[in-house]
Amino acid sequence: MKGWDAHDRGILRLPSGRLVRGRGLRYPLDPAAPTPSYGVYLLGGRPPEVPWASRWLRWPDFRLPADHGEAREVLTEAWERSAGERVEIACGGGKGRTGTALACLAVLDGVPADSAVAYVREHYDRRAVETPWQRRYVRRF
Repeated sequence: MKGWDAHDRGILRLPSGRLVRGRGLRYPLDPAAPTPSYGVYLLGGRPPEVPWASRWLRWPDFRLPADHGEAREVLTEAWERSAGERVEIACGGGKGRTGTALACLAVLDGVPADSAVAYVREHYDRRAVETPWQRRYVRRF
């Protein structure tokens, strides 16, 4: 399976070279865009069905994951799969929860926890990780 194109919208290149796509589910997926092979959906309620492998992580808007242990497990699996698969991380808007999860992947990839939010803001979206408790969550991840 061909991976993501590093120049496509929403792609974050981690220091190891792994590529992960962040996305807001409120915005329709471009029909010409490649589909993921694995998705992690960070929502307060069940996400819509998708034709690829996926996990739902209960994570209400502007909050933190409902189960921190499950979040670590799901995000670790996403990071591991990103070595050879097209992994997508998505929430409603693609900024707060998605940015927080991407920053956690950056930590798993070797970015110091106290620099991970800045890394994601520089390489993904300058408004990623919206709340103080989301920033604190990344520092403690």
